[in-house]
Amino acid sequence: MDCWARTQFRYNSPFVQVCLIGLVCFCCPGMFNALSGMGGGGQVDHDVANNANTALYTTFAIFGILGGGFYNVFGPHITLFGGCATYVLYAGSFLYYNHYPHQTFSVFAGALLGVGAGLLWAGQGAIMTSYPPTDRKGTYISIFWGIFNMGGVIGGLIPFVLNYNRTSAVSVNDGTYITFMCFMSVGAVISLFILPAGKVIRDDGTYATKMSYSSPSVELLETFRLFTNWKMLLITPAAWASNFFYSYQFNNVNGLLFNLRTSGLNNAFYWGAQMLGSFGIGYVLDFSCSSRRRRGFIGITLVTITSILVWGGGFANQLRYTDGKWEDKIDFKDSGFRFAAPFVLYFSYGLLDAMFQSLVYWVIGSLADDSETLSRYSGFYKGVQSAGAAVAWQIDQKKTPLLSQLLINWSLTTVSFPLLAVLVGAVVED
Repeated sequence: MDCWARTQFRYNSPFVQVCLIGLVCFCCPGMFNALSGMGGGGQVDHDVANNANTALYTTFAIFGILGGGFYNVFGPHITLFGGCATYVLYAGSFLYYNHYPHQTFSVFAGALLGVGAGLLWAGQGAIMTSYPPTDRKGTYISIFWGIFNMGGVIGGLIPFVLNYNRTSAVSVNDGTYITFMCFMSVGAVISLFILPAGKVIRDDGTYATKMSYSSPSVELLETFRLFTNWKMLLITPAAWASNFFYSYQFNNVNGLLFNLRTSGLNNAFYWGAQMLGSFGIGYVLDFSCSSRRRRGFIGITLVTITSILVWGGGFANQLRYTDGKWEDKIDFKDSGFRFAAPFVLYFSYGLLDAMFQSLVYWVIGSLADDSETLSRYSGFYKGVQSAGAAVAWQIDQKKTPLLSQLLINWSLTTVSFPLLAVLVGAVVED
């Protein structure tokens, strides 16, 4: 046990480095998720958040794809710190909007956050998929996902506590945004403690990857090649679908059905469900049987079944308000049984999200074992994911019927599963 502790908890071990990037994402994207999960970024008027998120995911789509190249050229410190700083500005823009309701600053901050998020998530993907040993990537992905989503849990409790007595339809108070900004600033500082891939040593004494930093010309060429890489083309539908449903779930389930304090509480459970989902699918992908390829097929089957059940429940719930109107907001304290079914549905959405994205990251991690390649693959994944999200936020902004939004989300998710199965069958080796 003592020997295990010495190896696992070394500063330059994959375990510690994955935990550190988890803490960075706990403070920055985790708090951002909590902010978005309230619906409308905590504002009664969802237009400002929809437009800010459209700008965010548009630039994210570009810099997500380019982010792997930035990471390979500049390394983790500059890439991650620069990405984290933009989260602070984004939260601050909503604090500004509380006092000066002009959208310009929030939309600009959203566009800048898209640049920063592209850099951050490309680096995160490279660290999470290349640092761990090959046979434990599912476990390390679930560890990261658990730490990251604890940020959403705590971030959900912040507006719940600070706005507990404000049950009417109002925007969240200044203290909520200030607290988010403090957490995000801490995440930027933690990012400076992430080690480059060439300094990370696994427990068997091998380096995670012997990476030498690249050049801009090489990275630009390799980025263009991603669009003709058949593996990335098979990943594309899953990437497009994986954030597409957030606008529907956050605005039109949590933000529409529940009052302010209850949506904050729901947020905590939504991201808590993500922790359970990631740990569960991580165990299946690493330990369910001896064959790595078979574990991939089992994981895809499990997530497919879960998707059918959850979206089927969402379809039944959506039939209750096809006109997009829900006058009597649900309160966890006063609504009794009216609260139970929508709450379980929203919890299940979080569970499915984590299972789906953890599965995709596991498949990406199976395509290579060096951080240089995986940073590009992860960047491509996040770029396509963000392009889908940009479209989704505008679909909601254009007041698309909610039943149509749900069916689009369900269809996109379903299409991705057979393509992931083809990829696992063709690439994953035992």
